[in-house]
Amino acid sequence: MNEIIARRLTGLTGIATAAALIVEVPLYFIYSGPPPDSNVLARLLIGIVALAFLIVFVTAFRELVKVANPAYEWAGTMAFATGLVYATITLVSSGLEAGAVIAADQPIDPTISVSGTYILYGSIGRLMLALFLTAVGYGISRTNLLPRWTGRSAFALAGLNLVFMPSLFFGNTPAHFYSANGWGTTALMGAILSYWMLALGISTYRSATRRLPADSPALQH
Repeated sequence: MNEIIARRLTGLTGIATAAALIVEVPLYFIYSGPPPDSNVLARLLIGIVALAFLIVFVTAFRELVKVANPAYEWAGTMAFATGLVYATITLVSSGLEAGAVIAADQPIDPTISVSGTYILYGSIGRLMLALFLTAVGYGISRTNLLPRWTGRSAFALAGLNLVFMPSLFFGNTPAHFYSANGWGTTALMGAILSYWMLALGISTYRSATRRLPADSPALQH
């Protein structure tokens, strides 16, 4: 995969991931009580699609780092591995929620009823995202793939995720900002990630149109 293709694929899948997440997050706030099954299953399906795009994104990002500077391929691999783990545990959480909703004979709020997802969406997800974002930020900053703000914002967002790791000690009330499954720990962090991914995706895709030097690997393949 040459650099131009890697940039375009990374950018497009980053934008697609962000778009799906941006649509998904507001669906959690439509109903004050247990939402209807259609709402829960719709938001889970959109989230699953977003995670599929995320898997392609992390794969393309690894290739982009490798092409740009092979010396930092390990950073791209770290981003790929942690992004894949994050996607996997979130898919498992989605499966647990969907199964509970489908099996229930009345509407339930799976963010409360499915206790197995509390720290999967919360503390575990926050740690995996922190590792992923740190690797992405390091890979960008060391290879000069993108403008400086992209790397710096990745580090800042990684630190913000770490702030929410201890939330598992603060109960399981979704209406609380800082709890194992609180709206700050899950929904807010998901919203921030989605808009960051959108900005990163646009920046990466636009960078594919820049003029490459004659000795660039993108022109040698």
